[in-house]
Amino acid sequence: MLIGKKAPEFKATAVINGEIVPDFSLSRYIGEKYVVFFFYPKDFTFVCPTELVGFQAALEEFSKRDTVVVGCSTDSEYSHWAWTNTPLNQGGIHGVTYPLVADINKEVAEKFDVLAGERCTDEQGNCCVKGELVAYRGLFLIDKSGVVRHMVVNDMPLGRSVEEAIRMVDALQHFEQYGEVCPLGWQKGKEAMAPTHEGVSGYLSR
Repeated sequence: MLIGKKAPEFKATAVINGEIVPDFSLSRYIGEKYVVFFFYPKDFTFVCPTELVGFQAALEEFSKRDTVVVGCSTDSEYSHWAWTNTPLNQGGIHGVTYPLVADINKEVAEKFDVLAGERCTDEQGNCCVKGELVAYRGLFLIDKSGVVRHMVVNDMPLGRSVEEAIRMVDALQHFEQYGEVCPLGWQKGKEAMAPTHEGVSGYLSR
């Protein structure tokens, strides 16, 4: 559980708007931007392009909220590059400009605890794997100080909601600005709730 903790640090190669960029890190955004950091299982699959293209279509809305979007899978940077250069009608994600992190060594997915499969040792002492070492559909909302404030992890077949990710950014920013907590289904512009008489810290410690 990463809620309330600093997001794990990493450096990895990423593809950003068609360019391969080494030593990419989320630390570049600390103090400057909120981050929606999401994992997906594989390039060139079925559900994944709908999510990646959906986040691209919503980039302006995230930008209005001072928020950047970063994707990550256990594919290589070359796979990311090829996928971003493949047309949509051919199963690609051409036009996606936000960073796609290449986690081919599985280290980032392990740090965020979204790696499916399991490393093991067989009876002969050889390394083996149970299942497939790819990422679940994890999503993390990270505030400007680098702390994880929201996370959700879906199984492989279950796509996420871009609208819900935006709603969570709105809820976090409303709380930071007004100190009010956001009830079930809260939407930007709707009435929120004042915390208890114990204060916000008392409310959050329950």
